[in-house]
Amino acid sequence: MIESRPLKRTRGRVAAIASATAMVGSLFIATAPAYAGPPANAHCGTEASNNIDGFVNHAQLTKALHKIEHTTNGTVAVDVLGQTGNGTDIYTARVGHGDTVIFIESQIHGNENHGTEALLNLLADWGSNTPAAQKLRDAVTIVTIPRMNVDGGENDTRQNQHSWDEVVADFPQLEGAQPSWNYNSRVGGFDMNRDFNPDLDYVPDPADFPGTSAGTGWYINPETQLVRDLYRDLEDEFGTVDYFVDLHNQGSCYVDSATGERSFLSISGRFIADPTAFGDWPKFDYDHSRRANVAVYNALQSRGESGFGNATLYPQDTNLPGTALGSFALRGSATVLFETSSQTQYDGTKSSGKLIKQVETGLTGLVDAVVDGSIDNLDPEDYEEIPTREPFPRD
Repeated sequence: MIESRPLKRTRGRVAAIASATAMVGSLFIATAPAYAGPPANAHCGTEASNNIDGFVNHAQLTKALHKIEHTTNGTVAVDVLGQTGNGTDIYTARVGHGDTVIFIESQIHGNENHGTEALLNLLADWGSNTPAAQKLRDAVTIVTIPRMNVDGGENDTRQNQHSWDEVVADFPQLEGAQPSWNYNSRVGGFDMNRDFNPDLDYVPDPADFPGTSAGTGWYINPETQLVRDLYRDLEDEFGTVDYFVDLHNQGSCYVDSATGERSFLSISGRFIADPTAFGDWPKFDYDHSRRANVAVYNALQSRGESGFGNATLYPQDTNLPGTALGSFALRGSATVLFETSSQTQYDGTKSSGKLIKQVETGLTGLVDAVVDGSIDNLDPEDYEEIPTREPFPRD
């Protein structure tokens, strides 16, 4: 979960969609039943279920990726991106050879697993011999990091395993500087989703520490440096990284602020309050991000009868330039945040299949819209009609 430190909350035109059914341009708002409280199997953050065993561990992820590469005859290319500070391999998987690139990162927070499982399923589909998959590969190149925070994933922690002393050893100029605000000394690791900077050449400066959530990050972790380097390589190859998607999890009991109905997924394309506050970034294109999110939302709405239509907007008053989403948006990427209901500590495995399928549905909607070109015809203003999520979980 991104866990912003909110500024002034803005609802846009969301209140206007409280009616049961509305058609706004290409966006369909599904009928919402009365909120009857969370389902009985949802802990909603009040007790831990610790269902980490329901997700692949690192050894199983390694085996699954190599199996996909083998069964697709290398159509899905799996490589080691690099290592964590503990020397554990981080994988990247790439499929397609089109001129448009979609970069998808999952599990920057170690206890947020559903996106990783969804990517394993999708990579197998995208690498298959079906006509649809072949058409997809001709149109786009999809580059994924199925599990970015490998050490956190193994330990079921939000943070990675990297100490401030190790950072200082890597960057001696930080000797005597205060540890960055996102460092958790108790866990001994960083919330790495605050370690990004739109300047890919940034060198850590002690004057920039400890920093704040409203500021840019520093690339002081081995994992974030690898993501930065991959992003830079993709820019060199494609000119601009057209789309960047970050797969996260949120708490179990967020609800639609207008209806009170439980929201199983929140999405967003807004992470920068004022792009000019961070320098001149002429490629920043908020409408590009809004169209991408509308494509995701429309795909989920098409499955509304399955409960997938209960998607909401993540709070829109965030200012998070230190996230990968914020930094890469400034560089011209259309950005999409997925916040799937439930982390490993909440809910049992019973709901995991639906939550994983929900991510697959949204990602497929985005990719398909890019492949067939329909994303260019979406009205970015439809984004403003997506229901908002309450800013905190309902007990």
